[in-house]
Amino acid sequence: MEKRVISFSPPDISELEIAEVNEALRSGWITTGPRTKMLECRLAAYIETGRTDVDCTTKEAIAKYSQKVVCLNSATAAEELNLRILGVGPGDEVIVPAYTYTASASAAIHCGATVKFVDIQKDGDPVTHMPEMDYAKLEKTITEKTKAIIVVDLGGIVADYERIFEIVEKKKALFTPMVSDGNPLNDLSARIQKAIGRVAVVADDAHSLGASRMFKGEKKYCGAIADFTSFSFHAVKNFTTAEGGASAWLEISGVEDKEIYKFFQLLSLHGQNKDALAKTKIGAWEYDIIGPWYKCNMTDIMAAIGLRQLDRYEGMLDRRVEMMKRYDETCDGLGIKHLVHHTDFMDSSNHLYLIRVLGIDEEQRNVIIEKMAERGVATNVHYKPLPMMTAYRESSGGIELYGNSYDYYKNLITLPLHTKLTDEDIEYVCEMLKEVMKEFN
Repeated sequence: MEKRVISFSPPDISELEIAEVNEALRSGWITTGPRTKMLECRLAAYIETGRTDVDCTTKEAIAKYSQKVVCLNSATAAEELNLRILGVGPGDEVIVPAYTYTASASAAIHCGATVKFVDIQKDGDPVTHMPEMDYAKLEKTITEKTKAIIVVDLGGIVADYERIFEIVEKKKALFTPMVSDGNPLNDLSARIQKAIGRVAVVADDAHSLGASRMFKGEKKYCGAIADFTSFSFHAVKNFTTAEGGASAWLEISGVEDKEIYKFFQLLSLHGQNKDALAKTKIGAWEYDIIGPWYKCNMTDIMAAIGLRQLDRYEGMLDRRVEMMKRYDETCDGLGIKHLVHHTDFMDSSNHLYLIRVLGIDEEQRNVIIEKMAERGVATNVHYKPLPMMTAYRESSGGIELYGNSYDYYKNLITLPLHTKLTDEDIEYVCEMLKEVMKEFN
């Protein structure tokens, strides 16, 4: 075949997004404003219904879906603010899978908490093959200091939340909610911890907007399963705002959504109790600083991209499914293990296509990556386990304690999967993989 150049994950930006950004620029409103609020409302509707076409201009929709999602400048910010709203801080422990990206752990460290890593199941989940936590080890890791578990829905595949919630309910006798020191944020966190009454389940859904799973007999979308959820809208994600992310949360008994939303706004905008949009009202210039907090709000330029991405999103997900079918056929023919993105109980967001060439080591895996690159196909590895990283090696005890994570990583390759690929591009990737594997063997 004639050589092609296959990029790993370029953003899919159409003229619709470009036109909306132009309109935002012409409007004179380029920071957090009406487009950001609209995107928040539409994302909340999507998380609840699975529909991207809910009209969020009606009074009914605004009343139902506003102030249930907050858009921010990254998923890392979203995860950190989730933990700060939950009151996670010094002296607390947060459990994180050893097999994930650094943001899953760094957000907890930013809050002053101690991260406790848990190894994955051997070869991942038996059905989906996603590198999912070993739940027996998770249960043993929970102590009286544990305040949250970070669950990573890697590649868009949704973890077994029913099992996770069973575990935290079983261990709830160990949990003691924090006591407020009178600070408004601490007061909210203390009430949330008391209402939940157990270790919080916090989803890292950087890959998983639009993914769903059967949960207690009902189909639930990511954002409506865990207590708190963070999403990523980075340029390499299915859904992008260039940079960006969002937080979502479940209803909490005795705590109103609008109060939680208010504190997300405060935490993301220097603790200032009025954003720029609120200050445009006549005579409303004055504001207060409630706390010395952070600056991680989303801009209307970013939201403009997101609004039009959401219009196109269902079609983009469908396209990913079509491409994965061809990859599945090729990998099955080669005897290569791969993620299973769709089952009778789960539908992935189809973000990453992970394959594992069993029986090889890191060096051999890297040779395959190089040979694919020589043929113009960019591949990747998701991920190098955190205990292998300099920042986490000492605190984790080293990769030797996480044998399943290392064994999963050492023979893993991620194939390019994005909606800029043509059918011919996918066919080229498949043929080059066959060629390399034949040469390699």
